[in-house]
Amino acid sequence: MKRIAVITSGRSRGSNFEAIARFLNDKPVEIAFVVVTSRRAPIIERCAELGVPALYFPMRDMAAFEAELLQALRRHDVSLIALAGFLRKFTPAFLRDCPCPLVNIHPALLPAYGGQGMYGIRVHEAVFAAGERVSGATVHYVNEEYDAGDIIAQREVDITACTTPQEVASAALRVEHELYPNTVWGLLQKL
Repeated sequence: MKRIAVITSGRSRGSNFEAIARFLNDKPVEIAFVVVTSRRAPIIERCAELGVPALYFPMRDMAAFEAELLQALRRHDVSLIALAGFLRKFTPAFLRDCPCPLVNIHPALLPAYGGQGMYGIRVHEAVFAAGERVSGATVHYVNEEYDAGDIIAQREVDITACTTPQEVASAALRVEHELYPNTVWGLLQKL
């Protein structure tokens, strides 16, 4: 059985985690754990509802965080890491030593609207301000730069009817919830 880990930030609501967990529920895959960086992260409740352990790793020191994460990945024999709202860059040393691929979902069509500071509503505000007719989501490998890893999959969504950045965000999130679980499953089948 393949195992994945999901890594989130302290404020993650957990909607992408939940989409992945529900999609993989009847497949030979286990979500070994979800990493949270705050003991009050809303995702912890979703983890409990779905029976997935939530591990708290404080972010005070990135080196300590990465060392603890590497130990957990090896201890649980994780095959793939899915980032879901994790906003920090991993160090080159972690990326070199990580025993499995790391993937991320970005709420826009990379390479546009990516990079440092482009997360959450900021992305959708930029897409909306630019007058884009489509947006979407991108799953990509994680490397040393924000949103610059090789693109694995993308899906567009028409946003011409959207009248606010929040509507763009809702449209993109629906795409994320379909694209990310399918992409994670496809990658696991190749490992």
